[in-house]
Amino acid sequence: MAGLFEKHRVTLDKAIEVAAARTYWSAYPEAPSGKIYGETAKADAEAAFIAMRGKPFDLGQNAGHTVGQEKSPWGFDLGISYAAPSVAELIERGTAAGKRWACASGDERAGICLEILHRINRQSFLIGNAVMHTTGQGFAMAFQAGGPHAQDRGLEAVAYAVMEMRKVPKAALWEKPQGGGQEPLRLEKSWRIIPRGIGVVVGCATFPTWNGYPGLFASLATGNSVIVKPHPMAILPMAITLRIARAVLVEEGYDADVVQLAPDNLDQPIAKELVTHPAVGIVDFTGSNAFGQWVRENARDKQVYTEEAGVNSIVIDSTSNYKGMCQNIAFSLSLYSGQMCTAPQNIYVPRGGIATDEGHKSLEDVTRGIASAVEKLVSSPERAAGVLGAIQNPATLDRVKAVSAKGKVALASTSYEPPGTSGARTATPAILTADAGNPADDALVSSEQFGPISFIVATNTTSQAIALAAGLARAKGAITAAIYSTSGATIVEAADAFAQAGVNLSCNLTGGIFVNQSAAFSDYHVSGANPAGNASLTDAAFVANRFRVAGLRRPAGG
Repeated sequence: MAGLFEKHRVTLDKAIEVAAARTYWSAYPEAPSGKIYGETAKADAEAAFIAMRGKPFDLGQNAGHTVGQEKSPWGFDLGISYAAPSVAELIERGTAAGKRWACASGDERAGICLEILHRINRQSFLIGNAVMHTTGQGFAMAFQAGGPHAQDRGLEAVAYAVMEMRKVPKAALWEKPQGGGQEPLRLEKSWRIIPRGIGVVVGCATFPTWNGYPGLFASLATGNSVIVKPHPMAILPMAITLRIARAVLVEEGYDADVVQLAPDNLDQPIAKELVTHPAVGIVDFTGSNAFGQWVRENARDKQVYTEEAGVNSIVIDSTSNYKGMCQNIAFSLSLYSGQMCTAPQNIYVPRGGIATDEGHKSLEDVTRGIASAVEKLVSSPERAAGVLGAIQNPATLDRVKAVSAKGKVALASTSYEPPGTSGARTATPAILTADAGNPADDALVSSEQFGPISFIVATNTTSQAIALAAGLARAKGAITAAIYSTSGATIVEAADAFAQAGVNLSCNLTGGIFVNQSAAFSDYHVSGANPAGNASLTDAAFVANRFRVAGLRRPAGG
């Protein structure tokens, strides 16, 4: 069955090429344009999404009971129910379906994965609606991050899987010379890729597809059946994904249960039972440090890949574009209301101020400059809806209020009413000020305050700021960091410090690229070198341990 592999060979070859070069490329257009996806794609997807609400979602997974608690942060219940097989049923079905899947060639599995991604891409508008109304992202972001950008990450995982599997030769003639005129010892040897075990993907509520696709497709491509356990409040995006995947598998003669959905409710979670089951060999987890630690400690016999929480920082030393700097930081603080694992939290500024193209700016000037840029950015409800989106979890609103009550507020968080909605859960960014060395302030800024919360932290020097931010990354984890400086020596100092802390560093961003963004095929998302996660999306280490190699040897010619 080389049909799908040949159909998508050009795409795969390009993905492998670009993953090695780490330059820009995207297989899936990110513009939500009717010229690309069809003139009626947007309207069709909206109608399909509305039609899903208040009904059972049929995946062909029989179960004795159903679950479903999803509520749109934009102000309404989805009312969708999902069949919820028991863990025992999921494992039994995944084990049975996985036997034939494991016997398929790596090329055949890759072709099927690429066909799944292709069909997912054609449903990007529908997935965008599902992501928007489970996570609270604005539609443009939900379409891009939940659709094409997530698909690129899935393709990247398949490309790396193929690269790693191709390093294993299919067969060889082994000859060992013998002395005394004797014939060499000859063996015919062959090797096959074997799966690690059932893969479990434990999803998050904020980026269900972007964080879910890499593990899903890396495990599938390397021969493992997969069970997806989405967050109870963000099931729909992965349910749509798996409906597409199951259809392709059946068309190609495989059991649909090679991929399964494992939905649950908040009050009856199944993740612990699932990830510790003996038949599970791989766990991909995105979520909190607390549960991430539990998974790492209790699934020690599995191959575990985690992305957890951290405290991301910006160090401001000096700038040649003060206005651009303030605007760039304001957008980074505002995007999806800070509900991103890459969003900055702590902004370190020397007490004596900074040198800029507009002259010297005091600490107070910098604080006002960033706060004013945020206010301007979100002043229009229409623009705020696209940039801020809505708040996924009510606990985030509680956190904004609690933290604001403890600190010195430079910009207060307020709610806004998105046009055309009623009851949306919203909050504009809160900016607080803090002093490095003050025990109460240090306690606030040294932990992740998830959501639209940031701190401008006064330091004695830039060197102290770099040391504090890098030290916090080593201790608590960080995925991103940024520095603004016109000094080459300062940038080198920061680059060394953050590299040692395992953090990706961005320098002097003032245009249309933001510290929050991570590009497939180029950026290594999470280093795996600090507590923010133990794996990187996507490198060879992310896929190579998802399979093993079994050999066969026999006398040559025998």
